[in-house]
Amino acid sequence: MFGYRVPAPDEAMLISGGRRGLGGAPFRVVTGHGKFVLPVFRKTRFLTLAMCESEVVETCVTRQGIALTVRAVIAFKVGNDTESIVNAGQRFLSDQDQMSVLTGRIFAGHLRSIIGSMTVEEIVTERQKLATEVLDTSKSEMAKIGLHVDSLQIQSIDDGDTGYIEAMSAPHKAAIQRQAQIAQAQATQAAAEAEQEAARKQAEYARQTAVVQAEYSAEVDRAQAQAAQAGPLAEAHAQQEVLDAQTELAERAAQLRQQQLVAEVVKPAEADAERIRVLAMAEAERMKIQAEAAASYDRVALDRMLIDQLPQIVKEAAAGLSGANVNLNGADGLGEIAAGLVGQGLTILDSVRRNLGAPEESTADGRVPEQGGGRVEIE
Repeated sequence: MFGYRVPAPDEAMLISGGRRGLGGAPFRVVTGHGKFVLPVFRKTRFLTLAMCESEVVETCVTRQGIALTVRAVIAFKVGNDTESIVNAGQRFLSDQDQMSVLTGRIFAGHLRSIIGSMTVEEIVTERQKLATEVLDTSKSEMAKIGLHVDSLQIQSIDDGDTGYIEAMSAPHKAAIQRQAQIAQAQATQAAAEAEQEAARKQAEYARQTAVVQAEYSAEVDRAQAQAAQAGPLAEAHAQQEVLDAQTELAERAAQLRQQQLVAEVVKPAEADAERIRVLAMAEAERMKIQAEAAASYDRVALDRMLIDQLPQIVKEAAAGLSGANVNLNGADGLGEIAAGLVGQGLTILDSVRRNLGAPEESTADGRVPEQGGGRVEIE
């Protein structure tokens, strides 16, 4: 829109004419937004807020009197606050490139001042300390002109042809070279040891390979020998198996023949012997029974004959008493005489039976009973 002006993000718009700016500044500062500006009556200018760079190459003398050429780079910009923008605008708005020139000159002076109070060893070994001291001493001065330093880098320090820095670094170089040589020697030794180890491993591998090959060859030879012997061994085993089978068959045939002989000869012979023994025992038993029966029959016939003759024997005994003087005790005496006659007859019968082998009758206590129960008196 006509009369509406907007500054870039890295710019500050300065409007002059009309009202004065903050703190009595001859212009107003606008950043980050646009603003209407009356043409003819107002004038606008733009101040960069971007990062700027200044390079310093300065020859400085140290506390030891040794001249050093120092190269440094300063990164700076206009401050973001209104006061810094006003200070920088009043000094550099018409020629903003002068900010780098002035900044370089300011830092060159501070470098000479600080390096003059330090030794070469301190400068070389403590560059960050040098940069920090330079920044600290230049900070207030840079703020006065509205500039803010972001960083200071010491790029190089050179003593020209004096060779002081090189001489100072000689011991370190020697130590480094010595360490390098030691490292090289260690590396060479390690390489030699590695080669020896590799050679040993190769020899061990060759030995193991030879052993394996020998074992393999021996195994092949054994396999071939076993293969060559396999045929005869198999045939021998087969023949042995045939012989074993024939032997087993012959043993089974012999066992079968033995069983047949036992079944055909021994068992029938044993059966006949048993039959003959049984028949003999039966015959002996029969004959014994017949003999016992015959003896029993003879005893019965003898007993019967004796019994049949007993009356005659008694009668003959009675006849012998006819001429004897006999005293009778009444009826009891007569009974005793009769009983005595019968008892004598039985005694005679028993005597005959004993003579013929007949069993003797006995009482319960084993004594032969007395014959004649009565008392007979013969005169």
